[in-house]
Amino acid sequence: MSILKKIITFIILALLIITSLDTSTKNVCAIPNLSKNTPIKIAVFSDNSSAMYISLLKENLERIEKENEDKIKFTFFDAKDNQAKQNESIEKALSQDFDLFIISIISPNLKDVESTLRKIMEKDIPIILNPDPVQEIINFVKPYKRFVVVGADFEQSGTMEGSILVNEWRSNKQIIDKNHDDALQYIMLKGRIGSPLTSLRTKYSILALNDAGIKTEELASPSCEWMEDCAQSAVESLFLKYGDKIEAIVSNNDAMAIGAVEALQKYGYNKGGKSKTIPVVGIDGMPTAKDLIKKGFMSGTVVVEPSDLAEALYSIGMNLAYGKSPLENTKYKFDETGFRVHLKYNEFIKWLK
Repeated sequence: MSILKKIITFIILALLIITSLDTSTKNVCAIPNLSKNTPIKIAVFSDNSSAMYISLLKENLERIEKENEDKIKFTFFDAKDNQAKQNESIEKALSQDFDLFIISIISPNLKDVESTLRKIMEKDIPIILNPDPVQEIINFVKPYKRFVVVGADFEQSGTMEGSILVNEWRSNKQIIDKNHDDALQYIMLKGRIGSPLTSLRTKYSILALNDAGIKTEELASPSCEWMEDCAQSAVESLFLKYGDKIEAIVSNNDAMAIGAVEALQKYGYNKGGKSKTIPVVGIDGMPTAKDLIKKGFMSGTVVVEPSDLAEALYSIGMNLAYGKSPLENTKYKFDETGFRVHLKYNEFIKWLK
């Protein structure tokens, strides 16, 4: 009888060990990356790191890395606005041991990035796309379960920018409407052609004016690829052509808005006196733009702080790298798509009218 008891006990113990091993194996499969060695290695593929906002975003990611040296390591790749160069960098990174890719896609054409994105997905590397690419690219990546879009609402930024001008017009119409034709003549400074960022900010900034009952007339719309120097040169040239006909300058970002202010100041405008100020509005909340706004040289901007975006990329990225739910233990929420997080813009205007 004692022999039988020993046999039964042995069988029970064997079954318990097998069950334990099976459960352990299932847990590893469910969250495959929890055993990863730290620090987590993240490759950041920027479109152009010399752009003002991108350079500040990089600084903030580097700050986060310094504060979390044992947890995370960022490696930065600059495409210099060249999709082929970015694809080449991603191809090289695929042969290295990265846990996550953060990508700012440059081209609006799926055919330019389709092969590269497919290779990332085949290697099962999680992806954060920032900012939002065109819908065709999103549709291509959507079936992949390990991707998130992190950015901001381009429509909202354009609408808020236009609203700043609406308030300027209502407060100072007698000064702004130089030819008294009850319409706002403006220059639009555009970013990269083909980018949804450019098209939506352009469309909705003017739509906000029109929806408020303000008639508008576009004098010119040079494309300056987000760059300050280009905008300064463009506005200097356009001022020689249009002069006092220019009643406002709307810029797709702050860098170009800053360039516009510098150009106007060359001709004695936007130095503090209301009678010789042409309203200039931008987007991004860059420190130089904020300073110009405080001084009354620029009308306003709308802001998603680079530090806030960096924190979102870090928090969501770490979850993705560890195989967790992307928003676990974060303050962020997906929109109706179930894969996109949009940070909210805030208005920054001059303190005193």
